[in-house]
Formats: sequence, structure tokens, C-alpha cells
Amino acid sequence: QVQLVESGGGLVQAGGSLRLSCAPSGRTFSRYAMGWFRQAPGKEREFVAAISWSGTYTRYADYVKGRFTISRDNAKSTVYLQMNSLKPEDTAVYYCALDRNPAQATGVIDDYDYWGQGTQVTVSS
Repeated sequence: QVQLVESGGGLVQAGGSLRLSCAPSGRTFSRYAMGWFRQAPGKEREFVAAISWSGTYTRYADYVKGRFTISRDNAKSTVYLQMNSLKPEDTAVYYCALDRNPAQATGVIDDYDYWGQGTQVTVSS
């Protein structure tokens, strides 16, 4: 069983920054891609960013491009989402997800095999 644990969420003013972290534990795979998604109240879960195992490939949703950066430290088995210039519309529960295909950075929800419990990000205006 793979567990994904997110951390780093919180309350921040518009224009501020947060960094989310996600680390898998339990049964893990030697190589895997990772993604971040978010879900606001009353809305469907949506893609935010993804990164391949090597970090060669990254993908961003248009609404975060230029503000958010996904990265990973494989020595620490941790993936990060640096969020800058936050807006109230970024308020959501943020989820990290693991894709057993290490070579891609996909924005398709169904491509992900394991999910974390989520961490709340609230941006006040």
C-alpha cells in the first residue's frame, strides 16, 4: 500500500507564497511520476502540475503557469509545489498523486494510481 502525505498548506494573503511537499511512504516504486491537483468547494478536481521521474518533463495548467513551479528531490523522495503570486481563486484542497509511469508528466486524472489525503490552501483577498 502506498501512502502519499502532503504538507505545507495554510492561510495566506493574496500575492503571497506557499510551498507544498509530498512524500510517498509504505510500498513504493523505484521510479514514478508525480502530479498535483486541486479541488475547490463545489467544483471538480482539476490538474495543476506534473513532473516526470527525471524531472525532464513538466506540465502546468494554464491558470498556474508562470506562478507555480513543480520540482522533486528523488534523494529525499519528495515532490514540491512552489506557489507564488497566489490569488483567491487558488483556494482549494491540493492533492498530490503518483503515476507509476515514470516517463511522463500527465494532466489526466485517470493516469494516476495513488492519491494523498489533501492539504488545504486558503488565499484571502
